[in-house]
Amino acid sequence: MGSTSSMLTQYDIEEVQDHCSHAFSQQEIVSLYHRFCQLDRNGGGFVSADEFMTVPEFAVNPLSQRLLRMLDGLNFKEFVAFLSAFSPHTSLQNKIEFIFRVYDTDCNGKVAFDDILSILRDLTGSFMTEQQRQKVLTHVLEEAGYTKDSHFTLTDFMKILGNSDLKMEVEVPID
Repeated sequence: MGSTSSMLTQYDIEEVQDHCSHAFSQQEIVSLYHRFCQLDRNGGGFVSADEFMTVPEFAVNPLSQRLLRMLDGLNFKEFVAFLSAFSPHTSLQNKIEFIFRVYDTDCNGKVAFDDILSILRDLTGSFMTEQQRQKVLTHVLEEAGYTKDSHFTLTDFMKILGNSDLKMEVEVPID
């Protein structure tokens, strides 16, 4: 799967399917490959942050800058693995692990009040004041049995979100 100008072989498709726990069908992987090749403008086999920002839906996402740290320099297999978090076939646990990585801004395995507040800031923009954000977040944490000084691990995220009806899905158009 070196250069993006080459076509995927059946072996490549199956390898990518295995890598992403069969979150996508073979047809979807081929469609994703075509999209990947469109994004990989220089044909180097990797998609840069700048190339991702050419996707209008991504560019306007309030969390795009956070996602870019997870995306910059992905090869095709990593690209599909990233997108697999949004597949309806992906387990709730894998979706929660993805969300945790988005919130764990310093990649230390813990999410603090300020990490969550920073995401809330990105999501609300100028629609809420900093004081309102802090008040809402403090209230939500207290209702869940946590304090402003709590540090959340992946296990905490699993406990909090594990019984939710989390919808994080995108449809992959088939060419």
